Amino acid sequence: MPLTVAARPQTPGLREAGRPARPGAAETEVLRVVTDARTPVFVTVRADGRRRYSYWRPLDSATGRGGCYVALPTAECDALHAAGRITLGEPLADPDRITYRVSAARTPAAPLRALPDRARAA
Repeated sequence: MPLTVAARPQTPGLREAGRPARPGAAETEVLRVVTDARTPVFVTVRADGRRRYSYWRPLDSATGRGGCYVALPTAECDALHAAGRITLGEPLADPDRITYRVSAARTPAAPLRALPDRARAA
């Protein structure tokens, strides 16, 4: 009997090797996960400097999948952090690691524009 490989569900926008299928697809997926209020995302920084961004995927009773930690791509998360799109919360220190809560950066509200003179006169 031949062995078969089970099909693994793909994250939208990611190829088999974990590289984005289109520019910015991985960053968009990371931002989608980070901005979901039901999904707390954390980054763990080890004593040797290694970082791991991850979140808990709850068990889906319909599909039977989940109930595990999921790692996010470190390079894309670091790029979003460097660009100011995600921020780190207060540190929680252990002897061998520091954990931060990751959240989306609040974008400043667009300034209100004054109405043109024509609109005020009407």
